[in-house]
Amino acid sequence: MKTVFLNTTDTLSEEMLPCVATVGFFDGVHRGHTYLINRVIEHAKAAGLRSLVVTFDKHPCEVLRQEYKPELLCTLDSKLLLLSKTGIDEVAVLRFDEELASMSAHDFMHKILKERLNVRKLFVGYDNRFGHHRTEGIDDYIRYGQEMGMEVMRNESFMLNDINVSSSVVRNYIRQGEVELANQCLGYPYTIAGIVKAGEQEGRKIGFPTANLDTSGFGQLIPAPGVYAVKVRLMQTVATKPAMMNIGHRPTFGGTQLTIETHIFNFDEDIYGKLMLVSMMYRIREEQKFDTVEALQAQLKEDQEQVLRHFDQEKEL
Repeated sequence: MKTVFLNTTDTLSEEMLPCVATVGFFDGVHRGHTYLINRVIEHAKAAGLRSLVVTFDKHPCEVLRQEYKPELLCTLDSKLLLLSKTGIDEVAVLRFDEELASMSAHDFMHKILKERLNVRKLFVGYDNRFGHHRTEGIDDYIRYGQEMGMEVMRNESFMLNDINVSSSVVRNYIRQGEVELANQCLGYPYTIAGIVKAGEQEGRKIGFPTANLDTSGFGQLIPAPGVYAVKVRLMQTVATKPAMMNIGHRPTFGGTQLTIETHIFNFDEDIYGKLMLVSMMYRIREEQKFDTVEALQAQLKEDQEQVLRHFDQEKEL
């Protein structure tokens, strides 16, 4: 997959070949997105054209609303990796700034899609709108396309168990701690990134040392508080390690700050300052306050046994 990063005023180093394209933020690159991208690829191959995804380097709300705090399903790097797995020929990443935000849908289609990216056929997601204030819709896009020699087609929604899969649906599942349902919609385990930082060491004292994650620099949505079965991957490694994660406020120890603590099974290495990716497999239980540290320790042992059984059963399948 070829990736091109563009500002609205950039001059391309080479002429773009005609293509079939789609436009969107594609947060999470979920199964609804891949359904749309597959149609783009199929039509491009049938017409002998290249296939293209046009996306943005940041969420539009980060530019349009100063108070907006991202709760994204994936980082830009993760998005590009997920897009590369779809088989798309090329991705154009547009810098979303005030100039791009002020463009009408007509100008965006003509100046960016037609003149710079040479789009001949455009697939629009069933609920996707673009252009200044998103005031125009599919009928307008079709009419503009006819004026400029670009065929515009609306893609149907992707349904899964009567659920219309979208990034909003996935976020709602994650906010509720329903990571298994979120994973079904995504087509892969929801994964958060963080940097391992020093913690209070309370877990180590009771036999469950944890890697404490600082996720603030990645802008991702954090699942609801609770204990989760997870798989972790450390920076510059390929293999994943089974683990369990607690997201919450550590009520047994009188905590007030939200913490993200991961106990990696059979692991004792210094990983402070390293990037860690945590894939959420399923939620074991809600966060609880225990009367004693001993009661918490006993519960953690039960949690660990449950997670290990789950991963052992997974290996047998």
